[in-house]
Amino acid sequence: MRLAALFVAAYAILMVRQLYVQLVVGPGLAANVHNPRAALLAPYRGRIVARDGTVLAQSSVHGRAYPFGAALAHAVGYASARYGTSGLESAFNSELSARPMANDPIAQIAALFRGGGPRAIAGSTVVTTIDPAVQQELYAGLSAYSRAAGVALDPRTGEVLAIASVPSFDPAKIDASFANLAADSQSPLLDRAIDGLYPPGSTFKIFTAAAALDSGIVTMDSTFEDPGSYRVGDFLVHDNEGEATGAQDLTGAFALSSNVDFAQIALELGPDRWWDEAARWGFGQPLDFTIDASRDRVPARDSLSPGILAQLGFGQADLLVTPLRMALVGATIASGGAEPRPFLVRAVRGGGRDETLGDAGTLATPVSADVAAEVRQLMIAVVRDGTGTAAALPDVQVAGKTGTATNPAGRSHAWFVAFAPADAPRVAVAIVVENAGYGGAVAAPIAKRVLAAALAHER
Repeated sequence: MRLAALFVAAYAILMVRQLYVQLVVGPGLAANVHNPRAALLAPYRGRIVARDGTVLAQSSVHGRAYPFGAALAHAVGYASARYGTSGLESAFNSELSARPMANDPIAQIAALFRGGGPRAIAGSTVVTTIDPAVQQELYAGLSAYSRAAGVALDPRTGEVLAIASVPSFDPAKIDASFANLAADSQSPLLDRAIDGLYPPGSTFKIFTAAAALDSGIVTMDSTFEDPGSYRVGDFLVHDNEGEATGAQDLTGAFALSSNVDFAQIALELGPDRWWDEAARWGFGQPLDFTIDASRDRVPARDSLSPGILAQLGFGQADLLVTPLRMALVGATIASGGAEPRPFLVRAVRGGGRDETLGDAGTLATPVSADVAAEVRQLMIAVVRDGTGTAAALPDVQVAGKTGTATNPAGRSHAWFVAFAPADAPRVAVAIVVENAGYGGAVAAPIAKRVLAAALAHER
């Protein structure tokens, strides 16, 4: 009897331990790509799909496949037993990871010995907001250059329709190429769309104009005189190539992108008001996004000397932002002053999950609807008869702002921020091309193609 009781007790202890491993330890281990057992579950890893169901990542006995390859490598990411995970593969690793059957461990062991592989619960499907047609157009446009990035989103909801970074890589070959990619001076593993930090140049005049109109220091009827240069202490503000825009109202100064005029507007704002307005827009603060994104770099409040403040008026000095941030700036004006919360995943389905994640939300309301409407008119003028005419679309009014951002490392970065249709926006876009020159000549044509692709069908 004592021997039987001992066996019963030992069995009970083993069963408790088995339940603990399965329910508490097991899920974490199964989701860890470095766990040797995860290799057995890899064919059952969940899919990542576009908004229309197009497969972006899926597994089989032959490995993990990425049909869009380099075009979506940074956002979708990779899953490697050697190098871990990145992008959505990392952010949703636990949801995507397959789980071993918990109700029949003996059958699992038998299946392994038979060579039939583990019995597993397939990972969930992650449904993204990506529009395949817009994504392909964005990546194709950026790929004409060595280093570039862009984001397109729906300003009504915050859904990211397309996001790309160049140079890129093939996530299906990450094990073989990682060492070379990591050593590449062009930084192909860097997601420039959310982690690339750039001076925004004249695209930041969207913020400067909005802040000045909101605070009442300028109106649409204010007039300015730009002789081509303006000295602030030891710093000389000048327009591109020494151009002088002469006498202009606010619309003309914005459409022709006068650095001289916007330097003086920033000085009128003053350091405290500039800083407070920047904080209302979220500059320098963590960005709530599906994938961790870099924080903008904003000069410290106590460093805003007149020379620095003048440069901030046209997006220079020590200000650095991401393309995602500038897409949100455009989307804020497009949505009537409310800054949408950007997101990349709509839902998680299957694998024991049925969860809707993507809901339209607002990060902040930095300007009123009236001010947003006025800035919209300024941006329309840029594309109609200013520096951004290369972004004009037939039968669709586009609102935009060019940027040619100087940097100490070489030729200027080319920027363009836009949305369309201007009267009822359905898409906002931000494009940056490193060391490429004028935004109106380089970035605006890319934005035009992306806007056209996004407007080609209703969502």
